[in-house]
Amino acid sequence: MIIKYHLQKNKKMLSYCILKERIDNMLELKKITKIYQVGDFKQTALDNITVNFRSNEFVSILGPSGSGKTTLLNIIGGLDKYTSGDLIINEMSTKKFKDNDWDTFRNHRVGFIFQNYNLISHQTILTNVELALTLSGVPKSTRTKKAIEALTKVGLKQHINKKPNQLSGGQMQRVAIARALVNDPEILLADEPTGALDTTTSKEIMHLLEKIAKTKLVIMVTHNQELAETYSTRIIRIKDGHITDDTNKYDGKENTTQDEETIKTKNKKTYKNHC
Repeated sequence: MIIKYHLQKNKKMLSYCILKERIDNMLELKKITKIYQVGDFKQTALDNITVNFRSNEFVSILGPSGSGKTTLLNIIGGLDKYTSGDLIINEMSTKKFKDNDWDTFRNHRVGFIFQNYNLISHQTILTNVELALTLSGVPKSTRTKKAIEALTKVGLKQHINKKPNQLSGGQMQRVAIARALVNDPEILLADEPTGALDTTTSKEIMHLLEKIAKTKLVIMVTHNQELAETYSTRIIRIKDGHITDDTNKYDGKENTTQDEETIKTKNKKTYKNHC
């Protein structure tokens, strides 16, 4: 299925196609470098990063504060622009992407989950999820139905008319996940999704993300090595803007995914080596 998006610029209609087929090499970062500059001071957050991602896997990105992991997540999600290199999505380069192209990418192909939920406190959770559809241009006639379906999938059907302050932390994170999924994105990006949750609730959220990763690419930034090695099918470690380890590396040419038990055993061994 090919969806054409028409963008208005300088009164000329520009068309481009985004392929929606399930290409196994979903996402590729090729020699990505990100440099922040303030006056004469330059800081390299990412240095020549090259990595490929499969269309469905659960990837955890680990690293100390300031290692570049959140910058990497933001670049993948189109929230930050890379300085050099290329981000390739379903075999399509983003080098020439304009602001409208990035808006379309974020609204239709990526879902975001944040540690602090980012819910609108005075709105019901149903309205919070519907908002993502509004931003994507979904007609009002179908927004409510889609939002209820998304909330049902995360176990919150009975709470759709409640406001965020009437929910537990785990329930609020489920709302955030429903909002991220409601547009049926191919990529789900999670920045410390369990950082504000207790151990039991964290495991519930990880089980949910693990299930989602059966059919989507889930990339999570976390400091929790134990959760990463228990639930992820792949762990990437970053330090000083470089990838230092990748437990289930993918070359982008063929599906080299191992069975989950083999992967998790390998993750545990790697985890022990880094403790």
